[in-house]
Amino acid sequence: MVTIVKICGLSTPDTMAAALDSGADMIGLVFFAKSPRYVDLKTARALAEQARGRAAIATLTVNADDATLTGIIAATRPDILQLHGHETAERIADIRLRFRRPVMKAVGIASAEDVTAARDLAVALAAAGSQDRMLLDAKPPKDAALPGGNGLPFDRNLVAGLDLALPFMVSGGLDPASVAEAIRLVAPWGVDVSSGVERAPGVKDPARIEAFIRAARAAGVDGGETRGRVA
Repeated sequence: MVTIVKICGLSTPDTMAAALDSGADMIGLVFFAKSPRYVDLKTARALAEQARGRAAIATLTVNADDATLTGIIAATRPDILQLHGHETAERIADIRLRFRRPVMKAVGIASAEDVTAARDLAVALAAAGSQDRMLLDAKPPKDAALPGGNGLPFDRNLVAGLDLALPFMVSGGLDPASVAEAIRLVAPWGVDVSSGVERAPGVKDPARIEAFIRAARAAGVDGGETRGRVA
């Protein structure tokens, strides 16, 4: 099985290099100002160029308007737009058509009802014949400042062997010690980590990045032919 490994929330050249040199298939740049992983457009442009051709580039936004997305896309030329807000299927379709890029929609999971909602959204997006993706993350607490990257796991038995209409990533509380079990249980298209490879909020640890990717590969992941690609 080929599983994509994504390192999200990279913000410095050194940690970007660690992710790329360790073999990440996809990297994520965060454009949510409240996040400790936030990068401005100048920084993001340099990081995207560092990654280009070596890993697929995802840009993470939360309920971004068209003007914001236009600026991000101009600066980074991403491969996929990662949406962590309350975007509807209609808004996602509009973004895909307007910006001519696939979308990865994050959905918070805490219950079987959330899995049903994710399945319904996947069906709606797949009906457009797109290359969109889903990301199943832990649903944040009601008082959380961040929609993701909180380091919280969810009961992955809820999505064990899940068959969605679209390929999906799993995130939420993953780290080098837990990623292999998540891959074996869920068999997702990809795994996504941010806080699980940090020594402090927003401060990536190169050694933990390398350990995470090594553990994912040991679980049967082989990203060789997919590196730098979304599909």
